[in-house]
Amino acid sequence: MTEAPPVPRRLLPILLLIIPLSQIPLDAYTPALPDMVADLHSSAATMQNTVTSYMLGMSIAFIPVGLLADVRGRKPVLLTCLSVVVLTSIGCAVASNVTLLLGLRFVQGATACACLVVSYAIAADMYRGNKLTAVSGLLGAAWGLAPVLAPAAGGVLVQFISWRLVFALIAALAAFVALVVAIGLPETLRDEDRTTIDRREIAQVVTSTVRNRVFVCFVVVFGLMASAQLVFGVVGPFLYQVQLGFSPATYGLFALVVGGANLAGELACGSLAARITTRQLALGAWSVFAAGAVVLVVSAATVGVNTWAITVGACLALAGCGVLCPQMYGLALGLFTRNLGLIGGIITAGCYLIVSAAMATAGILPEESQAPLGWLYVTVGVIVVGILWWATDPRKTDRRTF
Repeated sequence: MTEAPPVPRRLLPILLLIIPLSQIPLDAYTPALPDMVADLHSSAATMQNTVTSYMLGMSIAFIPVGLLADVRGRKPVLLTCLSVVVLTSIGCAVASNVTLLLGLRFVQGATACACLVVSYAIAADMYRGNKLTAVSGLLGAAWGLAPVLAPAAGGVLVQFISWRLVFALIAALAAFVALVVAIGLPETLRDEDRTTIDRREIAQVVTSTVRNRVFVCFVVVFGLMASAQLVFGVVGPFLYQVQLGFSPATYGLFALVVGGANLAGELACGSLAARITTRQLALGAWSVFAAGAVVLVVSAATVGVNTWAITVGACLALAGCGVLCPQMYGLALGLFTRNLGLIGGIITAGCYLIVSAAMATAGILPEESQAPLGWLYVTVGVIVVGILWWATDPRKTDRRTF
């Protein structure tokens, strides 16, 4: 595969519609977590595990789904997974206990992952180089609309109707997207690029990725930044609603502001990827993230639990995440030109395994102030800056694996 094929005009708009569905089931119901604790007679830690269960399902399924997309094609795999998302969302809406909810969330995550991994595989089928990085930024921006809009909409539904309606609306949205895919999405995987389920070939691909240290670095940074972003989604409701006394709808408005900062970062990635160097973009984004971490830590020690300190710190941190997440994904995927579904599955599986560990950690962190969140961000920032400095050396990022 040496040249990118012609790109249908409708392709990118459809991808921008598909990709948020990997994230919406994760973010839309987070304002309901305190209410769900009471309604299902559970604890905060157990209810936060419904988020972890979803993430774990995604982590385990990314590689099999990516592999199937290389074998069967992008479109049939995506349609099958969207159908299961519809069914599990309906199940979550009527769940009567936490055990059932945890199981449904695991399956929901395992199938919703196709919206992410297959979308990026389709993009990599059709775009190359800086164009792929720029498109990855746009896809990241669409993915980032979920943390912007979903908690706000979910907060209103939770306050005035029920958390169960959130899952019913997720089912309806997934059904609509499945219809759009069935009617308008072309199959982008060419016959000559299809693979077979060959254990030896799969092992060779996995080995080549694991041995590529630049690839591993990009995946680790992607995972750590995604963790920082998603941890706020489960800690935020308890800080704003429990500690500060805001209603779910009001928390949704603050989540809208913080998500807007994240979206701005993702749009900046798409805009700046072709204008400045990889290292400049990455380290600039890290600087913004680090500033947010410092604001959270210092404000906790000086003014305590404060609405604007938490909001400003989170906005800065998530803006940095917004740049680095799509940039790292695009750079990692751009190192390869074949088996892109499987490679994308490896990237996202590695990322979300890191995220699952971070979400489990978030479940045991004290939530009396923003200090634990801030120190978690500081730790992530220290690890990431060293990795970025080494991995964004132009002599390394210009290397490709075919």
